[in-house]
Amino acid sequence: MKAVILAGGLGTRISEETHLRPKPMIEIGGKPILWHILKMYSAHGVNDFVICCGYKGYMIKEYFANYFLHMSDVTFDMANNQMQVHCKHAEPWKVTLVDTGEDTMTGGRLKRVAEYVQSDEAFCFTYGDGVSDVNIAKTIAFHRQHGKLATVTAVQPPGRYGALQMAGQQVRGFTEKPRGDGGLINGGFFVLSPQVLPRILDDNTPWEAAPLSGLATDGELMAFEHHGFWQPMDTLREKTMLEDLWQSGAAPWKVW
Repeated sequence: MKAVILAGGLGTRISEETHLRPKPMIEIGGKPILWHILKMYSAHGVNDFVICCGYKGYMIKEYFANYFLHMSDVTFDMANNQMQVHCKHAEPWKVTLVDTGEDTMTGGRLKRVAEYVQSDEAFCFTYGDGVSDVNIAKTIAFHRQHGKLATVTAVQPPGRYGALQMAGQQVRGFTEKPRGDGGLINGGFFVLSPQVLPRILDDNTPWEAAPLSGLATDGELMAFEHHGFWQPMDTLREKTMLEDLWQSGAAPWKVW
């Protein structure tokens, strides 16, 4: 099965980083967050990727073009114009990088890569800026079982602020960043039938608007509930939090 990953947006809310590189190339633990997402999918047996590039997409192409060098120890013999690779490490990945335009909306990007997935039974689809310990293999199995056109992973958003524990007007303690109010949101990590692609009109169509709401109205959208770790990287604060989790050695999304 293939996984389509959106990697073309501007990332304006984390402009401290994205004025230099595309958002999916922002590093957590010395590796782009895009690498972490591919590792998550690969841990569940998905190794064929279609990456929708846009803003500074050439940097993503250059990263994968030089991936072997990134992951190996190398000696360059300048005098003899030779290169010796010492520690070789390869992933079982096939990565297709597609330029889907700088200003294209999320649905438009998916439509632009239709030729790579339209003959498949189903494919995964997600955003290039969030990590989770969601069981992707179970989302695929769930999708195949219900037989509808689309599956979305439903998650509880992380809380933004700590909460006071109150007894009347007296503060008894603090709850550090409780999760949301119990409502579930679109956490990405979709599994889709290629039959959803005609619902995307053109480059200006956000996937989250008419295509997704239309699937819901037609009874063709099912939710796989995930109550574990899920975290987007929309701000510098969230990037720092993910970095701290990785450096702690207990990053919840590290399932490989």
